[in-house]
Amino acid sequence: MRLVIYTGKGGTGKTVTSCATAIKMAARGRRTLVLSADPAHTLSDAFMMSEIGHEPRQVAENLVAQQVDPVAEMSKQYNTILSYMASVFSAKGIDETLAYEIAMLPGMTQLFSLLKIEEVAQTGEYEAVVLDMPASGEALRYLYFPKLVGSIGRKLSGLAGLFSGFAKVFQPLAKIPAPSSSVIKSEMDLIDRLDSLATIIKDNSVTSLRLVANPDTFSIENAKRALMSASLYGINVDMAIVNKIMAGSSDSYYDKWASFQHGKVEEAKANFYPLPVREAELYSTELRGIEMLSRHADRIFGGEDPARIFYKGQPYRFENEGSAIRMTVLVPFSEKDDFTLERFGDSLTVSVKTAAGKVVNIVPLPVATAGMKLARARLEDRQLQGTV
Repeated sequence: MRLVIYTGKGGTGKTVTSCATAIKMAARGRRTLVLSADPAHTLSDAFMMSEIGHEPRQVAENLVAQQVDPVAEMSKQYNTILSYMASVFSAKGIDETLAYEIAMLPGMTQLFSLLKIEEVAQTGEYEAVVLDMPASGEALRYLYFPKLVGSIGRKLSGLAGLFSGFAKVFQPLAKIPAPSSSVIKSEMDLIDRLDSLATIIKDNSVTSLRLVANPDTFSIENAKRALMSASLYGINVDMAIVNKIMAGSSDSYYDKWASFQHGKVEEAKANFYPLPVREAELYSTELRGIEMLSRHADRIFGGEDPARIFYKGQPYRFENEGSAIRMTVLVPFSEKDDFTLERFGDSLTVSVKTAAGKVVNIVPLPVATAGMKLARARLEDRQLQGTV
């Protein structure tokens, strides 16, 4: 199964790009599913079909669309554990309704939206899946979260039976319900599914993350942070797409905007190098319906297969060197005297001289570097290496 995940700020065209990609995959003969975890029911808007809901809906030959209902998924797959956790809080005198709210851990709705991928992979029904992620700067955390929860949970789950035995002994005194065998089994099943999901997401031959941005500073900076997070989490990013680029105009106001946006596109190409950056113009009408979505896919991919892996690598790489951390950044077309490095708070500013002028890239640093100082930097084979 091939999995392509689109992420980006709200309003960048993430949903229509997901749908366009799925249409082109299906047109090439692949059984394709496009999933959306966006609560706004945007698939119905994109395909101009009112009945795309929480059950798979055929929208074209080889193409099925489905809205993921995270609340329904949680109720179906997590209800046993959720009910037990709520009963623990209720035993402490917390109102039952509030107990259920507290038992809903942060990020659980996003996590169970992602678990739909694991469910689909187990069926083997589809050859390709395109996921439209919710517009959230924190969304990438939940792509890594399954592995974290799985590894911790498996270590603790072996103690669950022991703790449940003690809980049964002390239950009359503590008034805390002991976990039943069904709760423990549900926990183990959930951990197994999280492990399976993490394996799928971190398999770079299966999964690609694609960044969607508009030609403006805020959107591109958001995409850069997403690229950094994905690199840290070991998730392969194989493409960046810049949507809604204005064409030139005889009107000076619009022509000024178009010139500004084209400058931002060139900046994105330099910042995201060596990722391929694809461009799509701002259409004269709303981008809706299968015909226009197909045009959008042709504009992005041309005659190429949208399921191929367009790039495999890590533009940013972090490695531990004893008590220090070495960061490697790919810097194209530069010499030893062409760059400067400066540390500002939680970011590293990399300034590179090019034929077109100076290009500045602000690289977010991992939390582990807090309190560290930039020790040295060197350029080797187009790779800028800094040690903190």
